[in-house]
Amino acid sequence: MISFIKGIVDDVLEDRIVVENNGIGYNIFTSDAKKISPGQNVKMYTYLNVREDAMILYGFLSKEDLSLFRLMLGVNGIGPKAALNLLVTFSADEIRMAIFSSDSKLISKAPGIGKKTAERLIMELGDKIDMGMSISHDTQSVATDNKKDARNETIEALTSLGYSSSEAVKAVNAAVGLLGESADTEELLKASLKQMV
Repeated sequence: MISFIKGIVDDVLEDRIVVENNGIGYNIFTSDAKKISPGQNVKMYTYLNVREDAMILYGFLSKEDLSLFRLMLGVNGIGPKAALNLLVTFSADEIRMAIFSSDSKLISKAPGIGKKTAERLIMELGDKIDMGMSISHDTQSVATDNKKDARNETIEALTSLGYSSSEAVKAVNAAVGLLGESADTEELLKASLKQMV
């Protein structure tokens, strides 16, 4: 119903912001509250949750976060509050990598997420999350990009060889643990294939 809201931030609270647009203040629950300050112009990509007793608006600064939020809502036992808690506790990339590597222990560190819910999240979303989404394209530094590129290229190579996404990510994480963050794609691929044996 509401794809996004553009406006000036009137107030910032711990878990939500109030965005003023054409004289109306929209109360938007968000995982991005710490990144936003009053007076700032924002564009929030939104999800309207309609319940019997309330209509609650959730919003995100990026379409990717909104997309992951919606995916998580499709998992039995995860409602908007739990999905938002996950995005407050971890970045979208950390959640995707935890899902790829079947790290239920990490996911269950988020408030309101138990071990069984974390395992269900991994099981139900393992094949739904796009590999291209697994690593953000923020360019903070060339070194960081190169590390991400080497990991991503290795994961893509392994999946093209027929391994599942979760198998590929587990093997690449193990290879990085052995070789260190500076390893290039070729080194990571060789080490990852040894993990597969």
